[in-house]
Amino acid sequence: MRVPGKLSPLGLVWVLLFAGCRQDMHDQPRFKPLAKSDFYPDLRSARPPVEGTIARGQLQEDSYFYSGQIGSNPGDYMPFPVTEEVLARGRERFDIYCSPCHSRLGDGHGMIVQRGFRAPPSYHSDRLRNAPLGYFFDVMTRGFGAMPEYASQIPPRDRWTIVAYIRALQLSQHATASDVPAGRTVPSQPPVFRGDPGSGATLPELAPAESAGGTEEER
Repeated sequence: MRVPGKLSPLGLVWVLLFAGCRQDMHDQPRFKPLAKSDFYPDLRSARPPVEGTIARGQLQEDSYFYSGQIGSNPGDYMPFPVTEEVLARGRERFDIYCSPCHSRLGDGHGMIVQRGFRAPPSYHSDRLRNAPLGYFFDVMTRGFGAMPEYASQIPPRDRWTIVAYIRALQLSQHATASDVPAGRTVPSQPPVFRGDPGSGATLPELAPAESAGGTEEER
């Protein structure tokens, strides 16, 4: 009869390794999604969140920042300072999401409107020039008429930067003498375009400064 030799250290490692791998580690008791459970009175295996639970990053304590509303009415102030960077961001987001309908000028003659889509109102109408800032935020958030909601595509802060840029567009078309910086004259020299002046969906190409008359600063 052959007497087996001693187990090598490597063989001992393998024995211990496989001894710890049991199939019931993979087949643990669990509930499938929406399965019935007799353990809870409501017979549901999936438990509802604890009342008052808020996901990380979704506390939204500043209700105006996330709604544009003060009570049931739209507010008329920005929730953060408007800087050059804010307006630049607003212009970029506006050109991406808003200009296809509203055009880059905000006159409602965007490219898809020129192809038959329902035209939105001009931002330069008296009604919208006098609309509070929170109104624009609310329309972007929840949609209005033919316009869908953009809350799922544009974060709240970016919606506010677009609001700031819309107001800048309105001011650009209705500026008064008091809005002109010191040292500038009103009216300034009209721009001279090269070729077609463009539409609301495309920016015009300006002619060189020497052919437009006046200096670059004056234009």
